[in-house]
Parts: sequence; C-alpha cells; structure tokens
Amino acid sequence: MNKVILLSILICATAFAQRGGQSHGGGGRPAAVGGGHVPAHGPPAARAAAPARGRQNNAATENHVKADRNGHPNVPHVDARNDRWVGHDSGANDAHYHLDHPWAHGRFTGGFGRDHMFVLAGGNRERFWFGNFFWDVAAFDYNIVADWNWSGDQIVIYEDPDHVGWYLGYNPRLGTYAHVEYLGG
Repeated sequence: MNKVILLSILICATAFAQRGGQSHGGGGRPAAVGGGHVPAHGPPAARAAAPARGRQNNAATENHVKADRNGHPNVPHVDARNDRWVGHDSGANDAHYHLDHPWAHGRFTGGFGRDHMFVLAGGNRERFWFGNFFWDVAAFDYNIVADWNWSGDQIVIYEDPDHVGWYLGYNPRLGTYAHVEYLGG
C-alpha cells in the first residue's frame, strides 16, 4: 500500500515539475488568459483621458473591449504571456467608475498582488466576501463577473491607479478582472 501512495506522489510531482508549476492550456502550452496565472503587478496608469478605441462609448451598459487576440475574451483581462492588462485604458475621467464618496468604508488593508490570494466565500456581484472583507462590483462590470464562482474562485486584489475609490479584483481561473469597491470588514 505504501508503494502505491509513494508512486502516486512521485507521478504528481513529476507532472507538476514538467509544467514548471504554471497552469497550461491545451497542448502543454501556457494558457494565454486565465488558467491560474496571476500577474506580477497591477496595471500602469492609463495614458488616455477618455475611453480608448475599441471600448464602447459611455452610454454602454456592459464593459466590453475588442478582443486583442484569437482566444482572448472581449472583456477586460490579463494576457498571461506578458501581464498586459487589456481594457484598462479609459483613464481617470471614465464616468462608469466615478464615486461621490471614494473609500466611504475605509481602505482595504488585507494585501495586494499575487502574494495575497483570497478565496471567494459567498455572495454575488452586488455583495461578495472573503475572510472578513466585503465588496461589490461596479455596475458597468457586471457582465465580466457572470462566470465567477462566488463560493470558491480565487481572487487577487490590485490597486487601481486611475479610478479613485476602486480596486481591481482579478480572477486567476478566468484571467478576467473587474472594478470592485471595498465595503469594509
């Protein structure tokens, strides 16, 4: 019996080592979007002051971007090959992310970036949580989170350099991110 367990562990360790510890898509190649990839850093501040080309106008009710490559989604995402934050280019004046009272519930202090991975513990787009931290998703980004598993997906929080009062919630399984507001803890 011990040999069977040892052999199972050896096979798993070998498979993981061959993958380099990274998530891969089909064919043994790294996934282009999602697949467990976590960006090393958040997005840089946008250069644009108005919605960029490829994004729908301010009258849009859902956040869509032009797919930058075949196989990439048409919503904001991170390209796993170069950690480029696709769709984070509308700049600080984007009315979809205006808050009358930024950080009304305080600022999140639970940790940012890939060294701070959290697991969603429940809720929905209007109110979700992990640990003792509560959040909501920007209404404009509701379509982005339609496939998120609110009771089990991992999430990584990044600071948003453009939109005062907002953070970016990144889902490593899907490679998508949405603007999230901290509701306190």
